Order: sequence, then structure tokens, then C-alpha cells
Amino acid sequence: MAMPIVRYWAGAQEAAGVAEEEVDAGTVAQATAAVAQAHPALEPILRRSALLLDGRRVHGEEALPSGGVLEVLPPFAGG
Repeated sequence: MAMPIVRYWAGAQEAAGVAEEEVDAGTVAQATAAVAQAHPALEPILRRSALLLDGRRVHGEEALPSGGVLEVLPPFAGG
């Protein structure tokens, strides 16, 4: 069974040092806690980021299906 994948964009990718990784987590909250522990520089970015699960915005205790893709999109500067 495939584990969920966390995919990082922009500053989140830079802070994690990888573009994506598999996580052993059953909820969005567990996944974000696991990656924040693995990559401490991500913690402040995760608090401000939009989280998308297979293209739809999610929060906290929502289930993270096996093989699902959780995308971390930090706020983008514009001008």
C-alpha cells in the first residue's frame, strides 16, 4: 500500500530540501507534524501555507488517504 506523499512548493521546498516525500500519517495534522519534525525550518512556513489534498483545500484532522498527495503552498509575494 502506498503511503501519502507531501509535495512542497516554493519556499516550502527550499526549507524541506526536497520536492516531495512519503509520510507515514493518517491525517493532515499528523503529516504536517511529521514533516515539521523532520525539517524544523518548515514549521513557520506550514503555519502560513495552504494545504491541498489531491487539489482541494484541507485542514487538520482530515483523513490522508494512502497514495494521496498533500501539497504545501506557501503564500506567494506578488506585485
